[in-house]
Amino acid sequence: MLLFAFTASCIFLVLMIFLCLYRAYVGPTVADRVISINVISTKAVAIMTLVSIIYHKEYFLDIALVYALISFLATIGVAKYLQKGVLE
Repeated sequence: MLLFAFTASCIFLVLMIFLCLYRAYVGPTVADRVISINVISTKAVAIMTLVSIIYHKEYFLDIALVYALISFLATIGVAKYLQKGVLE
């Protein structure tokens, strides 16, 4: 039963990623697009965590942590670029 719930959660998160992709494509402002890409990366980390639980593979958690760190740094970089116009 728990496995079914995790699998259904993964499918739901993938569907939500497609909605975020739509917002990233249509987003009227750059900030909307950055936020939607950040939400997509957060959902990807959640999916990796659920896959780790489903398949009992702990190395997916390491991959999820590295992916979250890279996503965080990219978001900070883009936010700094949007605020100042340069990356220094």
